Amino acid sequence: MYDLTLFLPCAAGVETLLAEEIAQTLNVPLERLQTSRGGVQLIGSWRDALQLNLHSRLAQRVLVRLAHQPYRDEQDVYTAAHAVAWEIWLTPRQTFKVDVTAQHSPLKSLNFAALRVKDALCDRLRDKRGERPSVDTARPDVRIFAHLTRDEVSVYIDTSGEPLFKRGWREDKGDAPLKETLAAAMVAATGWTGWDADGQPVPLYDPCCGSGTVVIEAAQRALNIAPGGQRRFAFERLLPYQAHVWQTLKADAKAAERPVPAQPLVFGSDVAFRMVDFARRNAERAGVASAIELRGGDALQRLPPTDRPGVMLLNPPYGERIAAAGVAGQRAAPRAQAQGLSRGGVRVLHSDGSPRARETAYLADSGENGDFFAQLASHWKRHYAGWTAWLLTPDLKLPGKMRFKESRRVPMWNGPIECRLFRFDLLARRAPAPDA
Repeated sequence: MYDLTLFLPCAAGVETLLAEEIAQTLNVPLERLQTSRGGVQLIGSWRDALQLNLHSRLAQRVLVRLAHQPYRDEQDVYTAAHAVAWEIWLTPRQTFKVDVTAQHSPLKSLNFAALRVKDALCDRLRDKRGERPSVDTARPDVRIFAHLTRDEVSVYIDTSGEPLFKRGWREDKGDAPLKETLAAAMVAATGWTGWDADGQPVPLYDPCCGSGTVVIEAAQRALNIAPGGQRRFAFERLLPYQAHVWQTLKADAKAAERPVPAQPLVFGSDVAFRMVDFARRNAERAGVASAIELRGGDALQRLPPTDRPGVMLLNPPYGERIAAAGVAGQRAAPRAQAQGLSRGGVRVLHSDGSPRARETAYLADSGENGDFFAQLASHWKRHYAGWTAWLLTPDLKLPGKMRFKESRRVPMWNGPIECRLFRFDLLARRAPAPDA
């Protein structure tokens, strides 16, 4: 199957990084890719779709567009879906589910639009195969997506199944875990690959590593381990699937992996020793435990893990995630200490004081967590001269609180939270001038 229209949705802010990843994965020029807000579109083959599922660290899914045309009402949506040759994709004995999204659509009910797509698919298969398939909204064999704009309808079949951030290795996780795709985007934005131009290892360190998402994604990138190598995909249940093609792609990916270096090149630490244990177990499942060194310790006290300067990359607790912890966080808010819950050394305050409420931070927006970040900046200046620090935060004023001037800021979204990935080039403190 050639000349398929593929669409790979991604988090806002990641589109350019995703386009570069696709171009490298498929060895195609960037000019062949169409980047828009929320994703990248390209013309590719069925084999390309499998390859992207296996290798993409940044995409949320790999979709194949099967219909794209103008519409005015629900009947036009039905007509577009009925024209799709569903019989070459699935059988009547398979189950399916339809999801509809919209942007400025004039239709009053998206549920009714989804029903019309469902009817069109069933009617087409009944006409072509003599039977109608069944709907399964919980665990469908095939997922169908329809997207409505003001005047156009697009219908897609999903080749991924579970979202691509579900790599298959993260079984242990803490509060408000970072999605693997966002962690991979953070690593990609830094330009870090694990190696310098001479092939020598460049260290990467996350001093707030939690359950290890950032350090594991970094280690897999450095070792060229395909992120999809440990999971199953929806395309394995679609009619074009050929097992020998898929096994060849997986074998090629395995052969392209880099050998694990003699010494760790990725480092992580966390104030909660429970989270360090989680990170170790996740790293074992991800096949990168030998490339990562993990330790417990407060971010305000940990010294550089290597003599050679490298890259620090962290997503510290904030806002709607979890409260800033460590020494400064524990000193900052007696009220929060009285009302919050202790989770592995991290203080968490729920919005109404109950475990059932949505987690919010007691250092949510402002001044109280400034003490933690000011101390962190001071610690970095004393001990991390020559390092480059990248920090993901929703606080646009954070550089000022840290008395740093960022050299770069990259917009990224952590779910519904708009963030910035700030880069700080760490210089040594100036020595005091000698007395006259």
